[in-house]
Amino acid sequence: MKKTILILVDGMRPDAVIQTGHRVVDELKAHSVYTLGAQTVMPSVTLPCHMSLFHSVTPQRHGILSNTYVPQVRPVRGLCEVLSAAGKKCAFFFNWEELRDLSRPGSLAYSKFISGRYGYEASNEALTDDAIAYVNAEKPDFAFLYLGFVDEAGHGHGWMGEEYMYSVKESLDCIERVMNSVPEDYTIIITADHGGHDRSHGSDMPEDMTIPLFVYDRAREGGELADANIMDIAPTITALAGVSPDRDWEGHDLLA
Repeated sequence: MKKTILILVDGMRPDAVIQTGHRVVDELKAHSVYTLGAQTVMPSVTLPCHMSLFHSVTPQRHGILSNTYVPQVRPVRGLCEVLSAAGKKCAFFFNWEELRDLSRPGSLAYSKFISGRYGYEASNEALTDDAIAYVNAEKPDFAFLYLGFVDEAGHGHGWMGEEYMYSVKESLDCIERVMNSVPEDYTIIITADHGGHDRSHGSDMPEDMTIPLFVYDRAREGGELADANIMDIAPTITALAGVSPDRDWEGHDLLA
């Protein structure tokens, strides 16, 4: 059984990851099962995409079609509910408040929110520090670190522009710090919820729908995935934890 850290960089396009030339990308490729062509869901909007990641169903099934949360009509248990029911300890670190609805009350052992209103770059850095400290002290079975700076830069200045590329590099710096600072027995999954174009996202354009996905393990020899979907992440995490997925989930274990 493996403990997992999921790091999601909001709005991070895979071509931007490569274009930064960041040294961490070579390390990720060397020790990850990965693809730079994973697909997200429609609408390619932050909360629907996160709900599909954590509940492994399409937005049409979970019913969240915008960044406004509404209770599910036919509830599907999410990743944290499934892990918590199996006695696993889960923790969240995030700087976009709407993500509080990704887990139901009672399913988290720890949650840390720092508003992006105080600056997304600064809150990215602070949350990364907090996540590293918590993981080393408490050894949770699952930790989620959400970094919102890239999406903010995309909306404010345009995807793939100078400010956007700076935010991607900063986020990769945060990812590298986590990789270098947590116990080696953690699997680290790095992904995005969606991409973007111009100063927006939400369409079915490849620029919006295509995301990076790395399943990193220092002991693993790297290899490329033929295909992957954001809905495959939750079943992969439960499989690593030795927990059965919810019967309603539609994704599959990427390591099977």
